[in-house]
Amino acid sequence: MVNRGAVILRYKELFVQWIKIADPIKDSPEVTMANANEERTVYLISDGDAENIDRWIRENHVVLFESELEGWYTDESLWPKKRDLKTFNEWFEVECHSVVLDTVGGQIFDDEV
Repeated sequence: MVNRGAVILRYKELFVQWIKIADPIKDSPEVTMANANEERTVYLISDGDAENIDRWIRENHVVLFESELEGWYTDESLWPKKRDLKTFNEWFEVECHSVVLDTVGGQIFDDEV
């Protein structure tokens, strides 16, 4: 067991609507709730933060919001201007998992270092 929690953000309808509206190409395949939520980023957080997920989300919602936006479009001019906690909650469903098991057992590397 790893001393981390896992947070996964699931897109709600408003996020999917933004993807469609912001799309600079406009002829890309239709984005649906199902295919937008197929591959999700898993954010590892401390196990203590997993126990206080509401507080952690309040403190980190902007970073999470921007990370998800950047995953779709790196051009920040396409991003919504309003990225407050209320908007975050309207655009994302938060899943928090407090038990994370490492089934590989080897060393974990940061591949961005």
